[in-house]
Amino acid sequence: MVRIHSSVLRGALRTSPTRSVPVPSAARPSPSSSCLPSTTRYFAASARYRANEKQQASFKSQLYESTQQRLKRERAEQERYAQYQTQSSGSRYAAMMFAIIFFSTGAYYLGSLKPAALPTSSTTSLADLTPPQHNVSESNLQAAWSDFVEILGKEHVSTTPDDLEGHAGSDWSSYTRKHDEKPFLVLYPSTTEEVSRIMKVCHQRVIPVTPYSGGTSLEGHFASTRGGVCIDFSRMNRILDLHKRDLDVVVQPAVNWEELNEQLAVDGLFFPPDPGPGAMIGGMVGTGCSGTNAYRYGTMREWVLSLTVVLADGTVIKTRQRPRKSSAGYDLTKLFIGSEGTLGLVTEATLKLTVKPASQNVAVASFLSIQDAAECVTHVVEAGIPVAGVEILDDVQMKCINESGSTTRAWKEAPTLFFRFAGTPAAVKEQISMVQKIASKTSGKSFEFARGESEMAELWSARKAALWSVMAMRRNPDDHVWTTDVAVPMSKLPDIIDATKADMTRSGLLAGICGHVGDGNFHAIILFSEKEKEIAEGVVHRMVKRAVEMEGTVTGEHGVGLVKRDYLSHELGESTVDAMRRLKMAFDPLRLLNCDKVVRTEQPAPGEVKEW
Repeated sequence: MVRIHSSVLRGALRTSPTRSVPVPSAARPSPSSSCLPSTTRYFAASARYRANEKQQASFKSQLYESTQQRLKRERAEQERYAQYQTQSSGSRYAAMMFAIIFFSTGAYYLGSLKPAALPTSSTTSLADLTPPQHNVSESNLQAAWSDFVEILGKEHVSTTPDDLEGHAGSDWSSYTRKHDEKPFLVLYPSTTEEVSRIMKVCHQRVIPVTPYSGGTSLEGHFASTRGGVCIDFSRMNRILDLHKRDLDVVVQPAVNWEELNEQLAVDGLFFPPDPGPGAMIGGMVGTGCSGTNAYRYGTMREWVLSLTVVLADGTVIKTRQRPRKSSAGYDLTKLFIGSEGTLGLVTEATLKLTVKPASQNVAVASFLSIQDAAECVTHVVEAGIPVAGVEILDDVQMKCINESGSTTRAWKEAPTLFFRFAGTPAAVKEQISMVQKIASKTSGKSFEFARGESEMAELWSARKAALWSVMAMRRNPDDHVWTTDVAVPMSKLPDIIDATKADMTRSGLLAGICGHVGDGNFHAIILFSEKEKEIAEGVVHRMVKRAVEMEGTVTGEHGVGLVKRDYLSHELGESTVDAMRRLKMAFDPLRLLNCDKVVRTEQPAPGEVKEW
């Protein structure tokens, strides 16, 4: 039996933990265990001590390991930070820019998922717009060609070079087109439905569209500045319905106004607006044209009752019914007249008619000076004489007519007035007598009137030959003709004609004056070479500026097109032009229709706008 010294036992007891360790109930001594030997009790206590010691050692080990790991992590972070600090500034900048671009792109994408807010202003300034985004890639246009062939048939979709060139501009236009300004293809629809389907394709594919009817416009109206497609309405040339008792007629846009009047004359009817030969109803609506009968009968705006229009997305609307008057909502008819195809494409027009006058006649009077002739017109208007029309041609213009052989007779090469009279035979006779007296009081050199239909046509022929006679005077094929017009209040007419005539003479260019002076409207026709273009531009610019300063308009009947668009703000004010731009964006938000005409929808290039 082993004996343990009491001092050893006491030492062991002193080193035991002060915390009591719970003893499992199975290990607790039963009432009878008190009789166990002391040695057994010792070994039990020693075992409990060793277990406790082992548990405490494990806790210390875990604590130590945890501290070590934390220290390692801190040292690693310090090393990474030190490494970042030693990186070059360029690397840090690149990383920062990458992060900015990444998050900005993400933010833009998320923002694009929400529709843009609608504009809250009543107008749209040019600065508010970004450039239009058209798709004129060859692949897109070739794919569209297949769509158009399905709609029209292959024979009515043209890509021939001569066709494209012929629809890009004209010799008589005052706008000199750029080499690349021509359509990719020309379309020839025959119905409103076909035009609608064409526009749906162009809207879906974002292809710009240029409308074309007679091609007689003068201010660059049908220049394909953005390429795309040209819609030629020449197959839409039918008179659809004539209502004789209601005095109106429904026509398609490619009906010629002269041919229309020939057919109406059979029934004793008459459509008064009469611009230049070759003009068609679609273009006449587009420019809000005038003509030699404007003094008595008014302009195109007074003779259109209703329009069928295809909008930019292919939607078809009709602006009105056929009654002579209506107060039903906005007057969309007059909104589209003069819009030059920038808001919609006219596919039908309902026109007012009047009864053809029982008697007509023409008189011609020559004067010493252009101012004397203009004074005569002012006195005729003030006297209230209801002449059907009053036209003026200056001495240069009359000389060109003689030298070109445009008519069958020789004319006095002096400023000349052409009067047209209409009404009953007695009324016509009275009007001629009154006008003759006024002419003699304003330095009239001669006065003659027609005696019969053939002589009447001969006397009036000089007025209709004005433009073509100047074109016949071209010195070489590269010469250009600039035809433009302005209009002023009647009291200012003599002054502006006299000042413009003097400016033309100083320029040294071959330039003449003609026009529908009964309503204060006159034209300048200028012949110039490429070297003389800047001189011609100066003459036109001063003429336009003069008209605005006399409270007139930059265009009496030719329309705005490309040439006159930057003058609108001087005549009407920036806010008015901004309101027009808002209308354009409302009807044609993708800016597909007759791009760049009337109002700009993209900032001009430096130096493109002439200084006022």
